[in-house]
Amino acid sequence: MAPLADLYQVSMAYGHWRAGRHRAPAAAELFFRRPPFRGSFALGAGLAEGLRGLRAFRFSAADVAYLRSVLPSTIDDAFFDYLATLDASEVTVTAFPEGSVVFARVPFLQVKGPLLVVQLLETTLLCLINYASLVATNAARFRLLAGPDTKLIEMGLRRAQGPDGALSASKYSYIGGFDCTSNILAGKLYGIPVRGTIAHSFIMSFRCLEEVQPRELPPRAGGDPVDLAGLAVSWLQQVCDLLQTPPSKANQGELAAFVSYAVTFPCDFQGLLDTYCVRRSGLPNFCAVALALHQLGYQAIGVRLDSGDLAQQSKEIRGVFQACGAHFQVPWFGTIPIAVSNDISEQSLEEFRREGSEIDMIGIGTNLVTCPLQPSLGCVYKLVEVNGSPCLKLTEDEEKMTIPGMKAIYRLYDAAGHPFMDLMALEEEPSPSAGQELGIRVLGRLEETTKVIPTTVEPLHRTYFRDGQVCEPLPSLPEVRTHAQVSLNLLSPAHRRLHEPQPYPVRPT
Repeated sequence: MAPLADLYQVSMAYGHWRAGRHRAPAAAELFFRRPPFRGSFALGAGLAEGLRGLRAFRFSAADVAYLRSVLPSTIDDAFFDYLATLDASEVTVTAFPEGSVVFARVPFLQVKGPLLVVQLLETTLLCLINYASLVATNAARFRLLAGPDTKLIEMGLRRAQGPDGALSASKYSYIGGFDCTSNILAGKLYGIPVRGTIAHSFIMSFRCLEEVQPRELPPRAGGDPVDLAGLAVSWLQQVCDLLQTPPSKANQGELAAFVSYAVTFPCDFQGLLDTYCVRRSGLPNFCAVALALHQLGYQAIGVRLDSGDLAQQSKEIRGVFQACGAHFQVPWFGTIPIAVSNDISEQSLEEFRREGSEIDMIGIGTNLVTCPLQPSLGCVYKLVEVNGSPCLKLTEDEEKMTIPGMKAIYRLYDAAGHPFMDLMALEEEPSPSAGQELGIRVLGRLEETTKVIPTTVEPLHRTYFRDGQVCEPLPSLPEVRTHAQVSLNLLSPAHRRLHEPQPYPVRPT
């Protein structure tokens, strides 16, 4: 894991080693300067991967040989010998629990240890945390827009930035609130529920019912197999009579595809309705096969739309399902789940809410995994202390100034249980208490103070890594996901809203 770094990190490490200050005690903080997506918050993610990286931090003999080949020949051989001895056994990491809501300029991970090692860890930790937190935050925004009841499926494998990006997207979108993924490998590696439906190619591959083999299906309760294709044809006529649409307009290849899928997966039958025409073909063909299955004791599990006005079509489809359920006396038919896909974005979800819809599940790919509204969270990793002395970055760009010294982070809550401020205090300062009046300064205007009285005070950092080992039990992925949703739900509506939220205060003591 050690070579997962920029070359200049090793060059600086040599400078520290040459100067004899490589073992000086140092501290660094990881944070972002501006909240992503023009919101007020982010979800901190990637901590578990970062800790695994620390545990595996080593330069192998092959790593050292490669560094010899790319660094200047003037570098002292003893430095490479020293690199071969390095590990993270003297590093301590404190951090927010993974899945916590985090705010701009608040260090959600702190690293202490020998200066050379602390410096070398910069790029590694940024790589493992930046995208993880960004995609978890993006997923959380989709969850907030969709509401708590709509199922969200991540389906970005084919659009992600390579297999590593795809696996990270599946994992961290699940933390952000998605229910499942289409990515089989992510399901295998991380235990995320996997879901999938049929695609247009399956439906387009059929031309007529004669191509369906096998076509017989035994009733669920047992008995002789029944010709499902023939049964579906008889139901198609009844459905078309109810919908007042000619059976001749229903594509026979599509009907064959639905029958073939139903025979293969009678307990998991679902239809993709928009290969040809939803109203005249996809919908009556699906209803015919679903009713034929019902006659044999099975229940269809859903439909999917992948084009057109998804909200309006969902309402029309729900009406047809309800009409079929009432007319044919099949009560569950009116509640068949409706899923949609097709380049779904935040704007799409806002339109669904504005127009009203009957959508039960939403599949999101490109706009989730590529984070097009903001391609990077912009986390930075800055030294704040060396040899016990605070480090301060002064710059003409006020935003890039750093706050020196190792800090303890506290979240202050109001009487309604909402966080209203994050407080940064130096480690040696006394902890604030609930009910205590606190004098708070404003970043950039430290001569000004305001008074606040929190109802609850929560220390945010925990020690996760010490003496080369993870020292805090790490929660499972579902537990991190639950923690993320709890953290989001605690936010006040003013801070949780996605457009023009009220800025969240972060203050030094």
